[in-house]
Amino acid sequence: MKKTLLTLTVSTLIIGAGLTGCNTPVEKIEKAQENVTESKAALEKVEADYTTDMVKFRKNSDERIAANQKNLDEFNEQIAKEKKVAKTEYKRKITELEKKNSDMKKRMDDYKAEGKENWEKFKTEFNRDMEELGEAFKGLTTKKNK
Repeated sequence: MKKTLLTLTVSTLIIGAGLTGCNTPVEKIEKAQENVTESKAALEKVEADYTTDMVKFRKNSDERIAANQKNLDEFNEQIAKEKKVAKTEYKRKITELEKKNSDMKKRMDDYKAEGKENWEKFKTEFNRDMEELGEAFKGLTTKKNK
């Protein structure tokens, strides 16, 4: 009798622990739905941040490209007064810089959203190339002022 009572008690405890420790299928589904909803909200926020970053970066880049073009136009006006030999050299360099500037604009316009990791890589490379273009322009105007 003791053995039967012990077995029955242990069995009841195991079944009771199993029932209280497990979620019902409905509870599991509800929890999964909550997780999905939270994940969707987080994903939407990340996508919104990514889109906002792209728009802001594109606007900033367009402004930098436009400023470069304005500086090149002003420099063109300034070198009109130079000697023919110097003017030819400056014109050649200006043409190169204008091409690089327009290539940068085309590159920005052609970029398609390909994920945050690719966007970060693109931004880094684009910023580096814009800095190089800016340095090339500064080098040109520095030579002219000497």
